[in-house]
Amino acid sequence: MNPSDPTPPLPDATPNPDDMLKQPPPPAPAVEASAVPTLARHEALALELARDFLAEKRRERRSRNLFRFLWLGLGVFLVWSLWAPDHPAATSGTPHTALVELRGEIAADTEASAELIVSSLKNAFEDRGARAVVIRINSPGGSPVQAGIVYDEIKRLRALHDKPVFAVVEDVCASAAYYIASATDAIYVDKASMVGSIGVLIDDFGYTGLMEKLGVERRLITAGEHKAMLDPFSPLKPSDRAQAQGWIDGVHQQFIAAVRAGRGERLKEDKDTFSGLVWNGDRAVELGLADGLANLDHVAREVVGAEEVIDYTPHENVAERLAKRFGAALGEGAVKTLRSAPHIR
Repeated sequence: MNPSDPTPPLPDATPNPDDMLKQPPPPAPAVEASAVPTLARHEALALELARDFLAEKRRERRSRNLFRFLWLGLGVFLVWSLWAPDHPAATSGTPHTALVELRGEIAADTEASAELIVSSLKNAFEDRGARAVVIRINSPGGSPVQAGIVYDEIKRLRALHDKPVFAVVEDVCASAAYYIASATDAIYVDKASMVGSIGVLIDDFGYTGLMEKLGVERRLITAGEHKAMLDPFSPLKPSDRAQAQGWIDGVHQQFIAAVRAGRGERLKEDKDTFSGLVWNGDRAVELGLADGLANLDHVAREVVGAEEVIDYTPHENVAERLAKRFGAALGEGAVKTLRSAPHIR
């Protein structure tokens, strides 16, 4: 630099760090006093909304989990009900009266089928705690074949296990139901019970007259002289009537033989005994068709000597009842409608 130059020297543009540290920080921007409460309210509102949102989410999650648990429980219950046993387990020798229910029509596809009744009887007889077996009957009858199977099984089980078996009649014990009852050691009825109907029938309808009025022609082609016997849309031939009469006469004789074998000398036979008539309980006792007036509790307490009653009858579980309620019954009814062929009772 020339000493004669009048221009003064420029200061160093680089700031000194020590000087910067000594300087006070720049002042914060001024905030109006009225804005502070508004900001706090917004923050509080946002926090409250966040909490409500999280609480709602937790409630939704709990609700979903609850419904999932309920559906899972329902599924487990339905599966269990499908596989649950239909009869009680062995009672480990506890003295009791074993009960088997026989209700409704006796037929292969009903709750009073030979398969179900025989299964119940086996379980009842095999339980060492059962002092006796009681068959409680409320049935108008049904298939003589099904009744004959149950009759023979009662005789076999009674001899095999050396246990008494009794029949207790409620409202009705008629036809095939009485066939079964006659296999027991004793039959107890109510004074107003309907008992008897020791007979056999074939029931059907004939539509030939109606078809003639309507101008309907029946076109039936068969191979075999009697293949279409008892066809409801064809005239009943005398030979077919004689053949059918032979069927039911033979079954009637089987029925009579079973009743005589079961009732023995207690039966007071007359011309009406095997005529198909039905008597009330009082009269049935007089005729030897029954042994006394009593209900289930009386028989268990006074005759068997074991007041506790355990039911061995298989019952429909929840899943089966639901299935029938939601359509299975309709299909069953349709099948029964199609099976409109004559049957023997």
